[in-house]
Amino acid sequence: MTPAPLEQACSGSALGLLFRQVRDAMWARMERELAAAGHELTFSQFITIKYLAKGSAGVTDLARLADLNPGAMTRLLDKLEARGLLVRNADPNDRRAINIQLTEAGLAIWRDIDQCGTRVRECALHGMDDATRIQLTRLLEQARDNLLSTD
Repeated sequence: MTPAPLEQACSGSALGLLFRQVRDAMWARMERELAAAGHELTFSQFITIKYLAKGSAGVTDLARLADLNPGAMTRLLDKLEARGLLVRNADPNDRRAINIQLTEAGLAIWRDIDQCGTRVRECALHGMDDATRIQLTRLLEQARDNLLSTD
């Protein structure tokens, strides 16, 4: 017996694959946009800079946001620090912790690469009206929250 079209479209493997394809396509488009704008940055570096543009953070938080292990995040931070885009300072309240923040050069790059992110988002949402964009975001957040739920 052949599964109904809804069953096929919403099967776990089909849905998971679609999520992965969308993520991979967005990451690839972002890296192309960054390169076209003259920035040799990976998607993970972009996410790190984006988060740091909001304020300082620690390695663990940044690693979680960029979907990297802490060792990989440390290497990513080394590269950005060598380019003068960020600094690491000891946390005055916890000697074991390091606060990472963007330098003026990092903030300047952020202002430029933020536009790359806007172009990628608009490309992904092309042809969708505002109501559809809001609904898509709401549905994706619901799917994420359902999967993260401990129930």
